Formats: sequence, C-alpha cells, structure tokens
Amino acid sequence: MTVNGNDDVLLVHGGTPLEGEIRVRGAKNLVPKAMVAALLGSGPSRLRNVPDIRDVRVVRGLLQLHGVTVRPGEEPGELVMDPTHVESANVADIDAHAGSSRIPILLCGPLLHRLGHAFIPGLGGCDIGGRPIDFHFEVLRQFGATIEKRADGQFLEAPRRLRGTKIRLPYPSVGATEQVLLTAVLAEGVTELSNAAVEPEIEDLICVLQKMGAIIAMDTDRTIRITGVDSLGGYNHKALPDRLEAASWASAALATEGNIYVRGAQQRSMMTFLNTYRKVGGAFEIDDEGIRFWHPGGQLKSIALETDVHPGFQTDWQQPLVVALTQATGLSIIHETVYESRLGFTSALNQMGAHIQLYRECLGGSDCRFGQRNFLHSAVVSGPTKLQGADLVIPDLRGGFSYLIAALAAQGTSRVHGIDLINRGYENFMEKLVELGAKVELPGKALG
Repeated sequence: MTVNGNDDVLLVHGGTPLEGEIRVRGAKNLVPKAMVAALLGSGPSRLRNVPDIRDVRVVRGLLQLHGVTVRPGEEPGELVMDPTHVESANVADIDAHAGSSRIPILLCGPLLHRLGHAFIPGLGGCDIGGRPIDFHFEVLRQFGATIEKRADGQFLEAPRRLRGTKIRLPYPSVGATEQVLLTAVLAEGVTELSNAAVEPEIEDLICVLQKMGAIIAMDTDRTIRITGVDSLGGYNHKALPDRLEAASWASAALATEGNIYVRGAQQRSMMTFLNTYRKVGGAFEIDDEGIRFWHPGGQLKSIALETDVHPGFQTDWQQPLVVALTQATGLSIIHETVYESRLGFTSALNQMGAHIQLYRECLGGSDCRFGQRNFLHSAVVSGPTKLQGADLVIPDLRGGFSYLIAALAAQGTSRVHGIDLINRGYENFMEKLVELGAKVELPGKALG
C-alpha cells in the first residue's frame, strides 16, 4: 500500500480512556444504495440523516455525471436528488469517480431502465476476500441484459424491457440482493429471489423502494418477491442509523476502559452485538436517543464467537471487538464465515503484543464454506496482553478502525498509515476522537 505523505498518517498517543459523546448518522451500507435508488424515480427524492463519508461523495459524483442534480436539503445531512434529466456519462469520468468503490455496479439496473445501457469500469473496495462481481453480471443477464467486456470495463445493454426472473443466491450476499432489488422493481413481471440477505439495511432499502411505488414482499424463509411496476416516483426517507459504526465505538470504549455515549445508536438492529458485548463483560445503557457503552471495571471474559449473516453476529463487528478481546482473560475463539481474509489484520495486533493464532480449520462452531479451502479464517486470542505502540498500515475499513482502537489502547505512540480509508465509512472520525479525549495528531498539526 502506498502512503501519501503526512496527510494520510495519524500519530496516536495511547493509554487514555475514551470518554464523552459522539453521534452516528445514516448507515454506510444503506445511504449510497438509497442514493442509487433515486435514479429509478420520475421525480425528486429526499434523503435525510446522510453522513459525510467518501462513499456518499463517490455516489453523488456518479449521479451528477449521469445528469442527476444533487443539492443539500433544508436540514443538515439532507440530500435532494432530481433524476429528471438522466443521461449517459463519459467513460473516463466514470472511471475517475469509481476507482475507490464497488457501488457503481449497483447503477447497472437503474441505468438500463432509464437509458437502455450502462458502463461499469474496474471496481475497487476493501481487500477482505472474494466479492464475485461476475455474479452481479450473471444476475443482470437473467433479467435480459447483454454484456460486452471491453478493455476499460463492461458495457451493458437492454435491447428490450428487462424481465422478471427466478434467482437463488448461493450465499445470502448483501450486494447481490441489492442488485436484484434495484433491477427487479421496474422489470416486467415477478422476480423471486431466494436465499436473500435480510440485513436491516436491506429492509430499509426495501422501505425506500416501497415509498417510490414498488411492490416487494419479504417471506420468513429469506425469499423476496418483487412485482415489477411501470414507473416509480421519488421518496422522502430518513436513513436508519449506522449500527456498524456504533459497535466500533462500543468496542473502543471497552478496549480503552472508557465510557462513550453513542447518540443515534438503536437497540433493535444491534441486539446480537449487545448480547455478545455483555458476555465479554462490557456494560451498556439504552435510552430513546442512543446507547451508552462502558468498561465497568474488573476482568473482561473470553468468548467463542462465530460471524454470520443477519441476524447472526455481523462480520463488520468482529474486527473492532477482537481488539477488546486481546484484553480479556483466557482464550477467545473467533470463526469468520463471511469473508475469508478478514482475520489478516491480526498480524499487526501481534506486532503490538497481542497473542493471536490463525487456523485454517473451522473452530468453535459449525463447518463453513471456507473450511475445506485452505483459508486462515479462525483465530484463537490469548489474553490479556499489554499492547505497545507500533507503525501500522491500514488494510481495510473495519480493520483500519480496529488499528485505531488498538493504538488508543496501547502504551506509547503509534503511527497509523492510510487513515483516509477510514473516511469511507466513519464520518468525521478524527473530530470524534478529539471530542472523546484521544491524544492524536497529524504530523506537524495537533488535533487533540
């Protein structure tokens, strides 16, 4: 990974508990997708509780390239998107905007409906394991799209109106479920999607589409049925809060022996995390405005943990919590079943003094799809161990925030490289760190 000067490096002076209040706004895993949905409407859409993160800026740029007017609304964190004059975009401009995000592939269905064609360049995103883009294209083919591979990306066409189809996902992928939803709502006939993802962010996207005029039914067996309609209008929607960011701050409170009130956090979407947090020894208190998380003193307890799709323990909760588990007494077992490479971040924690061993076997839970494929997808964390400051290079979004937590919990100073990646999913994270009393600085410029 290339480190781009001092602006992408953060000095973290560890050993200080994080204490105070921060706010989480709309979920990173919903807001950009709801913005894409605005392309499907015949009139303006209004989205509220929008965080100022890089993924939002990427999608805003892509929408504007395609003729959508995007402007701030009347209240902070509000966007108004008018897709009345959707048009084709320049290939080079799309590529310039899309290089750091995988979200552009979700524009395919809406653009095929609006323009009859779409172009998707090479895609980026966090390197945490396979995300089969080819599956997205196969889904679009089933709806009737034709796809031509070109040197600079994929060119898609819809010679006639897309048609509803039956799709069974081999794994309940969030991205593939979003792709089907955004394509099926205007396709002719009924689409039946089985083994679908049912995360809260998926349900919120369905709420957005229903407000626009879509007909979508969710069954209890992970089957979603979409009856295509001839046209959709705009929407007015407040995005659900980011449960993944909220859990990251909760883990930071635990690892640093701190006390953080996360305004905006909601119990309903975090129940699985809250149960695990309590088992480890963390304390929390819920009110109508948010959740307070703190370390109540005494020893943290080791646990056995297996990640899974919703309603299981989310993979994005795992990395920040592992940092706290380095301070728990005994052996904690982690079985990662969602992304095969997500435990790679632990090597840096070992460099800081943690004792974490990775295994290819499925430990502490049921067998998973990675068990026979030679991936280091299970971990044993032995604790408690004192962490020491180190030079760290951020590998991905959640791993990056986990490194920040580790640096804050450690003795001494850490240099954390690649912090710009955290801006993809954490709004104003450096300002929030300062508000919580963290001793951090950009080289040559003190922040707190």
